[in-house]
Amino acid sequence: MEVVALVSGGKDSCFSMMRCLDYGHKVVALANLIPLDDAVDELDSYMYQTVGHQIVVCYAKCMGLPLFRRRISGSTRDHALKYSVIPGDEVEDMFALLSEVKRRIPSVGAVSSGAIASDYQRLRVESVCSRLGLVSLAYMWKQDQTLLLEEMIRRGIVAITVKVAAMGLKPSAHLGKELSQLKSHLLQMNESYGINVCGEGGEYETLTLDCPLFRNARIVLDDFEVILHSADSIASVGILHPLAFHVEAKPGSSSSIDDGTIAQESSSCLYEVNGDIVQTDVEDKQTRNPTPTSDAYPSMDVCISKTGKTLFSIGCWIGEPSSASKGLKEDLVAVLSRIQNQLKEDGLSWANVLYVHLYISSMKEFALANEVYVSFITEKKCHLGVPSRSTIELPLVQAGLGNAYVEVLVSNDLVKRVLHVQSISCWAPSCIGPYSQATLYGEVLYMAGQLGLDPPTMKLCPGGATAQLELALRNSEAVANAFKGSIFSSAIHFLVYCSAHLTSSEKEEVEHKLQNSYIAHLDSSGTGSYPTILYVLAPDLPKGACVEIKPTLYVPADNGYSDDDDDVEITRELEIGGSKPASSKVLSEWSARYSDLRNSCCLVHTVAGKICSAIVSITNGIVSKICSSMEQLHQSEEHLKAIARFCVFQIAKILIDNSFTWDSITMLRFYYSVEHSVAADVMSRMFSEAFAELGKATGGSLIRTDGVPVFNVLPVSGSGCSASMLDILTCELLASKA
Repeated sequence: MEVVALVSGGKDSCFSMMRCLDYGHKVVALANLIPLDDAVDELDSYMYQTVGHQIVVCYAKCMGLPLFRRRISGSTRDHALKYSVIPGDEVEDMFALLSEVKRRIPSVGAVSSGAIASDYQRLRVESVCSRLGLVSLAYMWKQDQTLLLEEMIRRGIVAITVKVAAMGLKPSAHLGKELSQLKSHLLQMNESYGINVCGEGGEYETLTLDCPLFRNARIVLDDFEVILHSADSIASVGILHPLAFHVEAKPGSSSSIDDGTIAQESSSCLYEVNGDIVQTDVEDKQTRNPTPTSDAYPSMDVCISKTGKTLFSIGCWIGEPSSASKGLKEDLVAVLSRIQNQLKEDGLSWANVLYVHLYISSMKEFALANEVYVSFITEKKCHLGVPSRSTIELPLVQAGLGNAYVEVLVSNDLVKRVLHVQSISCWAPSCIGPYSQATLYGEVLYMAGQLGLDPPTMKLCPGGATAQLELALRNSEAVANAFKGSIFSSAIHFLVYCSAHLTSSEKEEVEHKLQNSYIAHLDSSGTGSYPTILYVLAPDLPKGACVEIKPTLYVPADNGYSDDDDDVEITRELEIGGSKPASSKVLSEWSARYSDLRNSCCLVHTVAGKICSAIVSITNGIVSKICSSMEQLHQSEEHLKAIARFCVFQIAKILIDNSFTWDSITMLRFYYSVEHSVAADVMSRMFSEAFAELGKATGGSLIRTDGVPVFNVLPVSGSGCSASMLDILTCELLASKA
């Protein structure tokens, strides 16, 4: 991509440009924001570094690139971490600056910045990029600062300190020193006082005088003065104010550069950006793009499911679509509209949605599905952060479910923490659009589906399924670390989607790789047992990936919970109407018939008595024991009923044994293989009848008065607890007392 680089003059913005070149991009312009008054060195801003701004004008000559500059007229008006557009805020000056760059150089597609650890700065750059239709590049984001500093020095960045403001750094001794001279001292101060070696905590700021990108000339600082802002004996603050400087041509340079101070007026590569801030075409389109409604498709039979009370799932799909369905777009509009209406009926909105499972009939129409998706779910509607998301292709049409099926996880309260990094970086794959890497609600972290993408290039890694799995694990761990968790010690449940394009041997290799790279390294000391692991075979995955993983983690609260807290929570749920599965004659009869099969078909993982993940695996062997004969599944409705009863019993038993209520179910899915040629509505009816039978036997505690099912039935190419995925049917359960 062609890139405009945000430059402050510091080492980070220069090294960010070098990283852009490393990954095949082309820097075509520079953009710089400076104070209104040239005599002012530093602004009171968390957003912009301006010390040494007088020298940045030389970058145009040194690099042979156009430099766009704008004077900062705004101030900090939005102090929140996540930025909302406010006229007069200093961020709007960046917007105006980059708008002009894009107007003059329409081919520009990305913006580079030197963000390393500041969410405040990153989110504001991403906000501006989103409004302008540009991609944010932040290749140093979340990188080890010691390694970054060493690489900057090794690769030839010559930068001096122009501000110091930390213990162990003195204006008289350390201002004007090159990074290479200060490296050892900075590392020592990091060990002694914990300072950030790259100055990310404001400990120091730098000004780059030379680097490999300066192909024409280097900058020479002839004279400066030290201005002391604070003479504190512990951490004095001082800045370097340049008085005289010149550029010095490099040997072999094709440019002719005179000695002496460069006058701003004489630079043909300098563009002063003034004027008011005007809404862009991209912003205008976003503002005018209304949310579609399902009113245009009244003939569609849109079905819905719903679990739980406080934290619950809503599933939605097209019933009997053969005559009414007009394609993916119409089906997805109808499904999302129905969910939107349900949220509204419950007094909720898209802001309450934590996670979205998007199932579509063809991955070839992913772009179209995304277009519809973003017309419903936007950052503006989700002020606390957009939900995390997983998207896969399922054989929906084959099962009679239309072209789109959506399941959302919803909370009644607006208390969540969302990680949404839109910048392309070396940290983890970016999420450019209204879906985030992970959402933390209570003590459960719901992570978006991760592919084996190389973060800086956003391309699938070479090496096939096992290489992609290993990289997906690494990407997931990076996201988990951002919440002080780990997929190796915090996992509750692990869902592995495999592409149906994989051969049998490739599926085996995936399972072996997961065993060697993940399962063998699990640490169960924090949770008491190992996470449940489920494999699902999908016809296709995004970008044609071989594997997609979706971990769910337990991230305990700082204050912790005691056993007494758990008891109180259970009591509260029962008092507000939570229906604990009660023992009954039917349960006793089913228990006598099925209990000996439990160990061979159930995997259960509970955490702190508050979270329960379970898998019920129905194999041919299990079917042979619960059915009177081994006819093909689709040839006997009685067999389907028996399998449904068995699954419902196992779910009830799991909840009873672990002191969970029916209202604590946050997610309940039944995956069945379309190989058996059973329509989804038939499967759904069998499970509804099984729940109704158990509900009737237990005094109606399981059956809803509104008739809405508490489960989702999903057709797949295969599923199971191993990568062979030969289950006839697999149940996936997640329950929480949060």
